[in-house]
Amino acid sequence: MEGQPDVEPRNQDQMDRKREPAEDEWKSWQRGQVRNTLHLVSAAAQWILLLACLIYLGIDSLQPSTPRSDKVPWTHIRYTGKSIEGVAMNLTAEVGSIQIRNGSIMITCDGLYLVSLKGVSIIPDLEKEDSLKLTLWKTDNKTSRALWEQTVQDSGNAVYLTTVLYLFAQDNITLWTSSNAIIADLSFSLALLSPFICSL
Repeated sequence: MEGQPDVEPRNQDQMDRKREPAEDEWKSWQRGQVRNTLHLVSAAAQWILLLACLIYLGIDSLQPSTPRSDKVPWTHIRYTGKSIEGVAMNLTAEVGSIQIRNGSIMITCDGLYLVSLKGVSIIPDLEKEDSLKLTLWKTDNKTSRALWEQTVQDSGNAVYLTTVLYLFAQDNITLWTSSNAIIADLSFSLALLSPFICSL
């Protein structure tokens, strides 16, 4: 009878030891299940987002597109004539949707513009000065600054410019010469590449 109480604590210890690994295993299994559930929810959310993007792109591509010339402001100018020192060149549009007023190109949309300028023959009045500067000016409500400038030193020099400029709505673009000159076959194009804000 005296030996029986010793057996019970031993059996209890053994059962506790067996129970601890089983509980650890159970907790580990539960953590794994939670992790698997989170991975599954994350994967499902990603697939739903991907499907939504594909549907959006599909709907966008099915919409009828308007002709590019209707929605993209652009202009093409050809100029042959005399320039006067201190006066903006009297540019007029040959084709395009951007308005030109008093020789100024009127910008109506914020965005990146492709600008191309080519002058085949510019003959400065060399009696007055050794060279002539051709300058592209940007004027807004408050400031006026040069966007580009090229010096023409010899009679009959050609001028080339191809660049991308960020212009704002309400900007005016003008072309000036530093002295009187005869300009032949000046070609000037300006087209909006990426619109941000338009006040059409």
